[in-house]
Amino acid sequence: MRRYFGLPLVVLLLPLPAIAQTAPAPEDQGEIVVLGSGLPLPPGTPAYGSAIIDRARLIDEASDRVENVLKDVAGFQQFRRSDSRSANPSAQGVTLRALGGNASSRALVLLDGVPLADPFFGFIPFNALSADRLSGVRITRGGGSGPFGAGAVAGTVELVSATRADLSKYSGSAFYGSDDAMSVAGSISPDLGGGYATLSGRFERGDGFFTTPDNQRVPATVRARYRDWSAGLRAVAPLDADTELQFRGLSYGDNRTLRFEGADSSSEGEDASIRLIHRGHWQIDALAYVQARNFSNKVISSTNFRLSLDQRNTPSTGSGGKIEIRPPIDPDHVLRIGVDARLAEGQLFEDAYSTTTGLVTARRNAGGNTSTTGLFVEDDWTIGRLILTGGVRGDRWTITDGFFRERNFAGNVTTDQRYGNRDGIEGTGRAGALFHATDAVALRVAGYTGFRLPTLNELYRPFVVFPVTTQANAALGPERLRGFEGGVDLIPARGVKIGLTAFYNRLEDAIANVTISTNLRQRRNGDAVVAKGVEITAGLVRGRISFDASYAFSDSHVRATGTSAALNGFIPAQSPRHAASATLGWAPAANWSLSATIRYVGKQYEDDLQTDLLPDALTADAVVRVPIIPHFSIVGRAENISNETVVTRNQAGSIDLGTPRTVWIGIRLN
Repeated sequence: MRRYFGLPLVVLLLPLPAIAQTAPAPEDQGEIVVLGSGLPLPPGTPAYGSAIIDRARLIDEASDRVENVLKDVAGFQQFRRSDSRSANPSAQGVTLRALGGNASSRALVLLDGVPLADPFFGFIPFNALSADRLSGVRITRGGGSGPFGAGAVAGTVELVSATRADLSKYSGSAFYGSDDAMSVAGSISPDLGGGYATLSGRFERGDGFFTTPDNQRVPATVRARYRDWSAGLRAVAPLDADTELQFRGLSYGDNRTLRFEGADSSSEGEDASIRLIHRGHWQIDALAYVQARNFSNKVISSTNFRLSLDQRNTPSTGSGGKIEIRPPIDPDHVLRIGVDARLAEGQLFEDAYSTTTGLVTARRNAGGNTSTTGLFVEDDWTIGRLILTGGVRGDRWTITDGFFRERNFAGNVTTDQRYGNRDGIEGTGRAGALFHATDAVALRVAGYTGFRLPTLNELYRPFVVFPVTTQANAALGPERLRGFEGGVDLIPARGVKIGLTAFYNRLEDAIANVTISTNLRQRRNGDAVVAKGVEITAGLVRGRISFDASYAFSDSHVRATGTSAALNGFIPAQSPRHAASATLGWAPAANWSLSATIRYVGKQYEDDLQTDLLPDALTADAVVRVPIIPHFSIVGRAENISNETVVTRNQAGSIDLGTPRTVWIGIRLN
């Protein structure tokens, strides 16, 4: 699949330089546009509440990792507290508002409108993302996104690629850090006629740290080594004064070792997308994409430290697209009409081994297909100081061609299951209102529904975190969310912003890993998870000093009846009650900067029975940038300065730890 997928990337790319050379230069277009951007946001977008992370913050994060800077928005979390250097890639699902963790993403993560979640697992390949390729991020907590709305039950994370205005012709960085770690990145962004292209690359490696506490280490224990790379190409070509074509290609590879020697995992991918933006009288946003991904993982026994399972191959393909049209209705209306579709197909190939003899005991193959196709209509209506916004979606979903096959050591088929095809129709919608009471006070209220299909991983792939086995469940149905919220945004003084939101979300048929016996779990649809709480954001800019803070209180509980009634009232797994983040920045002179970030995450439980606790953790990071000559700066970064113990996994006392104190020194060209 890898060999044949690279050719379409080249074919898609070849026309772009020629198109760019014949396009009119920006100064001849009659209006100023930001090359490489999408259509403008509708005026009602703030009614749903959102937080913005700008480019300056993205490229000045102590860990230099996108997933960690997203934690500036309290309530954002991955399945585990580890980042993409020391987590299993398949556990990097994203959620918001403490709706429970099961390793798949309950939040919809988009890059230039393209869903990033792995087609098989639903995790986000954060190691394929580099902050210097981005211009900003918008995080909206709460469900019911319009375009590509399927999957947005916990919120939407919209990443936007760097535009011509963000990019210098050349940029680069090189860092050396603790545990013999190194990271290098660079890009070139030449103008091509009226457009531009950006070719970028990134490579990093490190010996890693011991994720295992001192008192649990054995001779087979090793550091969490990592090695990954990514290469991207983005080209933007104006076709006329109102129209541009955007192409993005990405290839990446990621290798990690976790806990024991031989416990190696890898993920790789090749993505391509093409997007047409027309900003004329009739506005159009048309997008198509394709993704080829793969994953492998070796499970090592924690008793005799021999290979017990080799998940050797998990190829998957994702594809889809959308067309959105904004007709010229009225100056006070922004009407959006469109259709979008997503398809995922994939399968796993894994071998089980006897940890006594080292021989294969079973070979398994499983997989299937899923799809969603949706129609949406949204309208934003401005009435003086009041903006009303709302929309409806209709989605048809399918789960097809599911199977599970197992052969014994002799190659004879012992299990051959075929699962019936399923489909359904989901109607969802959202509505909100934004009222600017004064120039300093804005009131907002919103309600929404949403749904998420189970991933192929949840449906068909069992997994082992020794000694616990979690079974798949081909009968899983969609998750469905209902929620509402209200808030106020204040500007009490120049340079000061405060936001307050109260919310109530109910996730019905929530998919969770349910304990059914000792060391055995199964993915199941529960009755519901109810999350209610308060979110506070604050920002301050005073001369060369800036301050940003975020706090989320989430009162989240399981609602269960019948055979699961014993779980009623329990806190969902991986759901902290409190989360907070604050960053203080100081720029004493041009191109100088100093910032410090403090993050807190409250205690949470590893499992559905509330038996294994992950204690709360408070960490502090810092970044300093000092110019040495024009365009060159020395940068120092420090993660977890106080060396706080961050427990990321607790399986009946078997502990994994997060990033300890880590220091980096490097140089940046821009």
